[in-house]
Amino acid sequence: MEVILAKNAGFCFGVKRAVDMVYEEAEQHENVYTYGPIIHNEEVVEDLRKKGVHVVNTVEEIKQIHEGTMIIRSHGVSKEIYDLLEQQGLRIVDATCPFVKKIHNIVKEHTEQGEEVIIIGNAKHPEVEGIKGWGEGNVVVIETLEEANNYEPPADKKVCIVSQTTFNYKKFQDLVEIISKKRYDIIALNTICNATEVRQSEAMQLAKISDAMIVIGGKTSSNTQKLYEICKKECKNTYYIQTLVDLDMDLFQSFRSVGITAGASTPNNIIKEVQIACQNRALNKC
Repeated sequence: MEVILAKNAGFCFGVKRAVDMVYEEAEQHENVYTYGPIIHNEEVVEDLRKKGVHVVNTVEEIKQIHEGTMIIRSHGVSKEIYDLLEQQGLRIVDATCPFVKKIHNIVKEHTEQGEEVIIIGNAKHPEVEGIKGWGEGNVVVIETLEEANNYEPPADKKVCIVSQTTFNYKKFQDLVEIISKKRYDIIALNTICNATEVRQSEAMQLAKISDAMIVIGGKTSSNTQKLYEICKKECKNTYYIQTLVDLDMDLFQSFRSVGITAGASTPNNIIKEVQIACQNRALNKC
């Protein structure tokens, strides 16, 4: 059995930067918090908890904290959260991914000019919630073909389209095409992270030539879920796991080739563990 690991599996630049920042703060300071889990990976969050990093999930919880360090995770937050953290007198460490920060600036600029902004993405995802919070109310979130078809652009405003950084690139194009036909003055900015595009394209090509695919990542990770959807479309024997514990190696007895990819929040040690287990299975079959 041939085992092929995707070249771009695992931590992207923004996630690695954020995780490194939290570990550094945990070593140097007490009373360290993150607003929401720093990344969508339960193993990393649990390890940080053991090192004294507390996860804060709501505005009400922030209001109970009056000292310490609050780390803004890679997904970013709304302007309202920034302002609240300053009001509480907390030391702020901003680990927002630079690509997400760029979208914040775009949304702020275009809404200040009186334009309506459309975010192509999942309205419930923390990245999209944060982006929306820089739009002064003039923001619409669209995720599905139905929502795009039903959208009616305002008659008195220009419209600017941006995307969640981890959104499916092909789906983004399809939604933009539908919306753009509604008015001549709608502009679309592809703000999908290049690493996301490369990862998705690579996973699709690997799935096409593999008998089975393993997609590794947290169950709440948006970009990992999209990788799974892409791989499943090309390879029916696609398995979504968080760690090696979730993988039934007996399923791979009859496969000649197995591809492995992983979401942007998946640590390298977990990926390597799965890869080695598959390679050992391949050797045992020889």
